Amino acid sequence: MPRGKMTGKATGKPACQLLFSEALRRQKHSSVEDSSSLPCTNMADDTQGATMDRILQEISVVSRKLEVMDNAMVALMAETRSMRLDIAGFQSQISGLDQGVATMETQVASWTDRDLELSHLRSKLTDLEDRSRRNNVCILGFPEGVEGADIFSYLLDILPKLTDTIFDPPLEFQRAHRLGPKRQVENGRPSN
Repeated sequence: MPRGKMTGKATGKPACQLLFSEALRRQKHSSVEDSSSLPCTNMADDTQGATMDRILQEISVVSRKLEVMDNAMVALMAETRSMRLDIAGFQSQISGLDQGVATMETQVASWTDRDLELSHLRSKLTDLEDRSRRNNVCILGFPEGVEGADIFSYLLDILPKLTDTIFDPPLEFQRAHRLGPKRQVENGRPSN
């Protein structure tokens, strides 16, 4: 194949590479050096130079990328330090809030105790006010133990009979109790 027509389009290899391959093949097959191999060597040197230039360009690109990554890492480290400081500040704030919450819990517990005491005192006051407003009726003269176990039922039954009255609405009692302790039947004295 003549030299000018070797383009390497059919094989996909560069023309210089094809020339260099052909020159090596010729060198193997012939014992005499061919003068046509000299331009191929120059082409191989040109290819090596172009390859070296390409490698240097790629190294330069990689170097720039590494520089950008280094700058990003420095910025990231600075941001991480800033976040650490923020987190330390938040931790101290949370610690202060925890102490405040503990104080508030103690106060709420004391308020709960006070609320219970206040509720108890209100109940007592209401009871005392109710007692002072009551219409107390004291019924005397009933024999000892005649009321039985249920004083309410006995009073609801006996009062209409004693007064000869029909109560409409029926009588209503808030409380009913005997005065004094029960007497013993044998000696007629109150038991202790």
